[in-house]
Amino acid sequence: MTVRDPHPWPATETEAEALQRRLRPRVRFDGVPEEVRYAAGLDVDYREDSDELVAAVTVLDLADLSVVDSAVVRDRPRFPYVPGLFAFREAPPLLDALQRLTIDPDVLVCDGQGLAHPRRFGLACHLGVLTDLPSIGVGKTPMGHYDPPGQNRGDWTPLHMDDDEVGRALRTRTGVKPVFVSVGHRYTLQAACDLVLTLTPTYRLPETTRTADHLGRQAE
Repeated sequence: MTVRDPHPWPATETEAEALQRRLRPRVRFDGVPEEVRYAAGLDVDYREDSDELVAAVTVLDLADLSVVDSAVVRDRPRFPYVPGLFAFREAPPLLDALQRLTIDPDVLVCDGQGLAHPRRFGLACHLGVLTDLPSIGVGKTPMGHYDPPGQNRGDWTPLHMDDDEVGRALRTRTGVKPVFVSVGHRYTLQAACDLVLTLTPTYRLPETTRTADHLGRQAE
């Protein structure tokens, strides 16, 4: 896998926000891959006892949700902790990990946001644009406003920021709090929710996120 449109990583908040605005028009919403066989989960673990982070990527075969490839990169944050600018901390090591894979995924499933972002350009959008791979964001907490969906698996309600619908609050387990799905790049919102339901046969969070989180936590 290659980064198709690399750019210098900014050093200031002003530069980072300007870059998000510049890249935002490149996000596409036109459909889904013809076939999704391999889905990659991306997660970053921050070590509590040091200033290190671990970027972990797992690739799952959708036929049985088994892990067929993985990569881990240890690094240090290159950007401060600023809400809305997490991509500038997490994208560089995640891109390094993606380039170490031997199996190219059909879609990136990010532990974070896509369009559900103040400038409509969260981590899933940023990684999708830089790799030109279909991508979606699945957040644990909402960025925006929503009404609670019904209690059954598959129920959903729109997620709004300002006057824009930026994603959905999706119930993946009956009676369990929802996850928050938003488009990253080259995906429709309905197809993104369908994929998330495929990836959550047992637990609230997608198996892509769960396996990447476990890999990052266990990495030496």
